[in-house]
Amino acid sequence: MQKIPMTQIGHQRLKEELKRLKTVERPKVVKEIEEARAHGDLSENAEYDAAKDKQGFVEGRIREIQGKLAQAEIIDPTTLSGDRVVFGATVTLYDFEADKEFTYQIVGDDESDIKDKKISYSSPIARALIGKSLGDETTIKAPKGNRNVEIMDVQFK
Repeated sequence: MQKIPMTQIGHQRLKEELKRLKTVERPKVVKEIEEARAHGDLSENAEYDAAKDKQGFVEGRIREIQGKLAQAEIIDPTTLSGDRVVFGATVTLYDFEADKEFTYQIVGDDESDIKDKKISYSSPIARALIGKSLGDETTIKAPKGNRNVEIMDVQFK
């Protein structure tokens, strides 16, 4: 079974989402189905169909989260050190073309949020950086063309 890396924060968020789905969303959908059934003929009942679709989504997401939590490998970036880029690292890059510095933390797929400067370890940027060290230059394959960057700083926080 392949492990899914995530930070403690990402693991906690998944646990909270699972709890919400089980204790709030699931009962709400069951109630919606019961109310739609009370309206009679199910073959022409759009409310019933919508509630059943929502139930399928909720149950699917519950199974997905349970699977991820079962396979989770929790990595605490504060216990790591060094100048190599690994999962959990906060990396400052200098982009030669843009003449700007950018900082990103490499996190799990469910934790990524570009507005919060968190990128997934499976993203093109992270894949180009993982394994590289402070001072290394590399090329990131981006949708708008390749970007040449230098790793200016690697922190674990």
